[in-house]
Amino acid sequence: MTQKIEKSDAEWRAELSPTAYEVLRKGATERPFTNDHMETVDGVYRCGGCKTPLFTKDTKFESGSGWPSFTEAIDSGAVELKEDRSLSMKRVEVLCNTCGGHLGHVFDDGPADRGGQRYCINAAALDGGTEG
Repeated sequence: MTQKIEKSDAEWRAELSPTAYEVLRKGATERPFTNDHMETVDGVYRCGGCKTPLFTKDTKFESGSGWPSFTEAIDSGAVELKEDRSLSMKRVEVLCNTCGGHLGHVFDDGPADRGGQRYCINAAALDGGTEG
């Protein structure tokens, strides 16, 4: 079972960049094509809030969407999928299962030969993500 991390809003705000805070803690979405997130630690993309391993370099692909895209999470326990009905749409939100940080959304328009899913993730939500 994943050990949950809980911090106050003030603690998150002090630890995260302004963009990472807005994305991870407030559910914002960065503008497309504003971040280039290519660096990994040992081929693993980690949560920008708690450093939990989330995705591997092997599952990353170029979707043309402007956000880092992955075909699957590193394991099913790394992320939580939650129905999101904001913005008058029905989507599936992707959250870090350890700290509850908003990562992005998952869609069914990924590569068919790799399962068909596209985890569309904000670069600012990943460890080492840059600010645009």
